[in-house]
Amino acid sequence: MASKDTQARLRYLVPGPERPVYYASQAGADAALNVTARFEDREVAVRDARALRPLPSLAREGFCLRAQHTAVDDFYALEPQRERYEVELTELVLAATGAESALVFDHTLRSDSAAVRGARTTRETASLIHNDYTAASAAKRVRDRLTAEQAAARLQRRFAIVNAWRSVAGVIWHSPLACCDGRSLAESDLVPSERRAAERVGELELVTWNPAHRWYYFPEMRPDEVLLIKTWDSDPGEGAARAVHTAFDNPLAPADAPPRESIESRLLVFFA
Repeated sequence: MASKDTQARLRYLVPGPERPVYYASQAGADAALNVTARFEDREVAVRDARALRPLPSLAREGFCLRAQHTAVDDFYALEPQRERYEVELTELVLAATGAESALVFDHTLRSDSAAVRGARTTRETASLIHNDYTAASAAKRVRDRLTAEQAAARLQRRFAIVNAWRSVAGVIWHSPLACCDGRSLAESDLVPSERRAAERVGELELVTWNPAHRWYYFPEMRPDEVLLIKTWDSDPGEGAARAVHTAFDNPLAPADAPPRESIESRLLVFFA
């Protein structure tokens, strides 16, 4: 199969004197990114990760692709099937990480189509380079989801947060996710930023330009494939602590391709 490497414009944070604030959108047709910061588009090479040998791994680059059939027949009616899907995700992530246990704590549906967002009450695609957590907000999520005693014990050992991202409606052509090899990131590229949502205030990382960044994507992802992205690892060894990522305009997408419809789920992952 021919490689589908491409060039794309990715949105980086412009460094500034003020701490950026990201306002989480409400779902619907008008859902849009809202960040109190300036950004710049940089054209970069985005390589076809399917063509890499060895293939990317969570431990090394911070992301990987796994094949997984799901029993869920309608992600827009997930609630009756939520428990089944969370078992599927837990099994998938434990197999990919070798961890002791995992806890699913969030599901978010997104689309790059205002019509789909309006009809399905979903959120916009995340089209700026970011990482979902910082060291502080990752630890806070553990404390939020576990009892004080459980959290204290877990935070003494290695833990991670992993996103599981997949299509919910056919092949993804438009707005695929680009992931940056976490080993090509410098700590100085990462800017801790406030994340404000209706239910809580948290923290994420935005990213400034560095020509050393190495970008990859998995073209034409199908509903029976799951992209796993590590958004925090408290003890990554020589591998990636996180893989920053972004949706991007894919110049290889056919003009008549359907809009992207996807679901991302987040898991706390605990090691022995």
